[in-house]
Amino acid sequence: MGSISHVFLFIILMQLNRIEPEKYFLQGDGIFPNNPLPVLHYPQVLKLPKLFPAVAIKKLFQNNNWKNNWKHGIYTFHHYHSITHEVLGVCKGETLLMLGGENGIPVFIQAGDVLLIPAGVAHMNLGKENDVTCVAAYPDGRDYDMNYGKPGERPKADNNIDSLPLPGSDTVYALNDGLLKLWH
Repeated sequence: MGSISHVFLFIILMQLNRIEPEKYFLQGDGIFPNNPLPVLHYPQVLKLPKLFPAVAIKKLFQNNNWKNNWKHGIYTFHHYHSITHEVLGVCKGETLLMLGGENGIPVFIQAGDVLLIPAGVAHMNLGKENDVTCVAAYPDGRDYDMNYGKPGERPKADNNIDSLPLPGSDTVYALNDGLLKLWH
């Protein structure tokens, strides 16, 4: 069996814990638009394989039509995306995030968690950038932009967020659950 075959074997072995996501509602604060849609946090939803956990997460997201993937840590400054929603699957480590800006909500994430962030929601790693390694993805493989709460970003960012379609599938449960029930 070649190394590619081994990767697919480990992906097949990754299973999901069936859980209801935690929901965080964040109001705009004048700097960051945030979003009336809740952030969805699936703690410990992924039973990660010991080998190639990032590949397994990427495959799960791609199978559910969340693409344009990257693997990295989370920035240590407030930022948000106005042209797409974002999902982060934590494949290694743990950290505390601040969601929603300076007066937002702190959320602890760790390997095995999935965090679905609606467009406009500010997020920032309160630890070190590489305390966690995440696989990120975007619905339908959309591109993403970077906004930092600087003057001049709005109202264009607000218009982008308002015109953004809802995803057609959940990042974790595909067409059966998750954001399809909670965001529609």
